[in-house]
Amino acid sequence: MSVKAFELVPAVERDLLMGDKARINIECIECCGKHLYVGTNDCFIHHFLLEEVTSSKGKLSYSAQKLLHKYLGLKKPVAELRAASALERLIVLCDGIVFLVDMVTLETVPSAAGGGAKIRGVTAFCINENPVNGDPFCVEMCVLSSKRRTVQIYMVYEDRVQLVKEVTTPEQPCAVSLDGYFLCLALTTQYMILNYNTGASQDLFPYNSEERRPIVKRISREEFLLAAPGGLGMFANAEGISQRAPVNWSESVIGAAVCFPYVVALDESFITIHSMLDQQLKQTLSFREGHILQDFEGKVILASTKAVYVLVPLPLERQIQDLLAGHRVEEALILTEGAQRNIPKDRFQILHKRILQQAGFIQFGQLQFLEAKEHFRKGQLDVRELISLYPLLLPASSSFTRCHPPLHEFADLNHLAQGDQEKVLRCKKFLISYLGEVRSTEVVNGCREDVDTALLKLYAEQDHDSLLDLLASDNACVLADSVPWLEKYHKYFALGLLYHYNGQDSAAVQLWIRVVDGDLQDSTRSDLYEYIVDFLCSSSNLDLVWKYADWALRKDPTIGVHIFTKRPVRKDQPETNPDDVITYLGKHGQALLLYLEHLVLERRIQKEKFHTHLAVMYLERVLSLLSESSTDEEQLTKARERLQALLRESNLYRVQFLLGKMENCEQLLLERATLHGKLEEHDKALHILVHKLRDFPSAEAFCIWASSCRDSEYRQQLFHLLLGVYLDGSLPGNAQTAAGGGTGELEMAAVDLLNRHGEVFDAVRVLRMLPEGWSLQLLRPFLGRAVRASMHACRTSQITLGLAHSENVQLLHDRLKERKKPIFVSEKKGCHLCHNTFSEPAVVCLPGGVPVHTHCVAQRVRDSPTKRQLTNSSNHT
Repeated sequence: MSVKAFELVPAVERDLLMGDKARINIECIECCGKHLYVGTNDCFIHHFLLEEVTSSKGKLSYSAQKLLHKYLGLKKPVAELRAASALERLIVLCDGIVFLVDMVTLETVPSAAGGGAKIRGVTAFCINENPVNGDPFCVEMCVLSSKRRTVQIYMVYEDRVQLVKEVTTPEQPCAVSLDGYFLCLALTTQYMILNYNTGASQDLFPYNSEERRPIVKRISREEFLLAAPGGLGMFANAEGISQRAPVNWSESVIGAAVCFPYVVALDESFITIHSMLDQQLKQTLSFREGHILQDFEGKVILASTKAVYVLVPLPLERQIQDLLAGHRVEEALILTEGAQRNIPKDRFQILHKRILQQAGFIQFGQLQFLEAKEHFRKGQLDVRELISLYPLLLPASSSFTRCHPPLHEFADLNHLAQGDQEKVLRCKKFLISYLGEVRSTEVVNGCREDVDTALLKLYAEQDHDSLLDLLASDNACVLADSVPWLEKYHKYFALGLLYHYNGQDSAAVQLWIRVVDGDLQDSTRSDLYEYIVDFLCSSSNLDLVWKYADWALRKDPTIGVHIFTKRPVRKDQPETNPDDVITYLGKHGQALLLYLEHLVLERRIQKEKFHTHLAVMYLERVLSLLSESSTDEEQLTKARERLQALLRESNLYRVQFLLGKMENCEQLLLERATLHGKLEEHDKALHILVHKLRDFPSAEAFCIWASSCRDSEYRQQLFHLLLGVYLDGSLPGNAQTAAGGGTGELEMAAVDLLNRHGEVFDAVRVLRMLPEGWSLQLLRPFLGRAVRASMHACRTSQITLGLAHSENVQLLHDRLKERKKPIFVSEKKGCHLCHNTFSEPAVVCLPGGVPVHTHCVAQRVRDSPTKRQLTNSSNHT
């Protein structure tokens, strides 16, 4: 994939270099800052001054000025030039001799006394750009000898050179590059790495120097670029390891250089440019008769035999934008990240973010949503840039304007989709996903309203399940923009939630009521009525509750009453006054009943009027059912059970008032008996149960219920009263018995009572009450239980008496022990109560042997509430 990374710009034209001398050819070049030195085949060095010229359109060109030229006098081509700017010297290789030339005058530097400035028998040399010698006025140089298989290390000074190291190689070297102590050598048949300080070496790979020219190029610290067999450019570090993939260049490469992130190679007809980042060929430039390619401090210079050119790199940002314009996202990102080393950190971060954002929009346009989302995330995209592509999603109040220059080429989503509705839908689903992920992160800081409003509109349009979750949680949706959108898509329940979030509860409830009543259509919730009831139940606005409770009660009183019965009790929520609620519910009888049950049975409020009111409503319900011609027995039974349970369990209702309401109702005898029991009129209650209802189990249950919270004597009294009712009714000549015709029935009820509850009765009293003609066999269970109870009581009392006697004996023993102990009283000893000393021997001894004054004890007894008499337990002092 091609990209325009460089432009070839002329630097020194032919006419300026050689005029009309056709046989003069360029042999070598050297550049130091603005100074260009050219060595030619006629043994001349030409010195030029290169000035960069930038046109109004930003195009770069060079203006060359010839300063000087000098004949070296050796009648041989100048083979190599290297500048030592710190010494103001040029190191020249000509006719196998290395010598020094002044950079300004181009005069040969004479030898210093006692030293030499020339080295003979040299085939090639190189400068150490990572010197190990700390002397700033000294240059390290590596020399290849033409006669011996050796590599020599020299120190070059202003007027002399000094040999410091000589290293033997296994074959004759033909090319070399030096970095620190490491030599990268091209031998006759292979490349190798050699540490001239330690002598350690590492063979790299074979290479035939006779077939093609070797290339050994230092590209960075302890890293070299080599021409390998098969037309490969191989990278190798000082350890002999290749940490970069090779580039595939021409078989006939004659020169190479690195201008990061590119590798520039020169062959007989072309300049090829490969990326070091992905090893791909990026650009090819035609260049005939080229034979020199060098890089000088980042400046790549080429030469043909007649002219000099500069390979000017285009700005990286322009290259990246060209790649993005061709939708080559991965290449653009690779180039951006690879350019980090050449760009200041702050500027790179800004550039990198923008490139990521542009890449994200390119992949978004290609529907590559996962990749787009990742690039948006890494590039910290202002999410409104994405939202603005979707028409009408941003609220009207948003102040957002798109980035300039723009990050993409799309006017809006319709422009991107070109009428493809499937593509539009996929893009909207992506935006829903993306906004849902970022809305809780720092990405939306400062634009939360725009994000939430856009998300609400998308949710409503797509009928998305998350719409309610958005509105039920903390959100920043703009109300003015959201209302018409929700109304457009019939999302009235969601609109009510939005009203509620914005503090407009009345508008929310009113809208929901219209949905329940069928005025508006919204199928979001089938239980919207119950939701409204729950909403009013938890609302802290009592005016709102009173305003809409009547509608809820008319709709369904059993559910509507939950507004009052299920209202939570919280400090921050005002409570409704039960009296006000009862008054309000006066026209809703069923709801009123449920509310009274809530107050009395659930909340256990101990107020007479609530209990009486509930009892009256229960009673009226029972009377209503009794008055109907076709009474539902099941309903009547349940109604009576509720009434009876309240009459039994509550002690707060007005008994006489209720008794008066059912005085003439013979069908409620059981309830009347319960009321008589509440009035302690147990004889009347038992009379009703025994003689009118003939309900003996209920009579026994009445006795148990009426004495449930009383002592055993009270229960015994009630059971004796019931027994008396049974026995009195069974006597011959009793009018009620005769009318009822159940003497034997009452006798059997009396026998069953005795046999079932024999432990409650006083056996002696019972025997006195029973008729003399009764058979003892009938009373056998009762008598057996009575005898056992009597024996148990007797033995228990004997045990109690024995224990009391034992305790008394122990106390007497303790008293005797105390009496034998002496009690010491002296004038120095003080009374425990008044703390004064004793003046006479008469004292009172407290428990524990503590002596006190007699008058102090007497005073204490007079002041004591119980006035206990304290006496001296021992009659001695």
